Amino acid sequence: MSAVITVHINGESREVPDGFTIKDLVMHLGLIANRLAVEQNSEIVPRAQWDATRVAGGDRFEIVHLVGGGSGK
Repeated sequence: MSAVITVHINGESREVPDGFTIKDLVMHLGLIANRLAVEQNSEIVPRAQWDATRVAGGDRFEIVHLVGGGSGK
């Protein structure tokens, strides 16, 4: 059995497999990466770094969906 760690995502505790990168975390959550912003421990992580950025127990993430559009004016 794989080890799990506890992280906090948008204020909610979640258990995820140890050894994840941010890219793995996004996929595990079933999110579509092209319209997301990810903050890890109060620092925005550029998408180009998701593959190389490890997730550690106790990390705090804010993951937001970017919404396009506008008022049409």
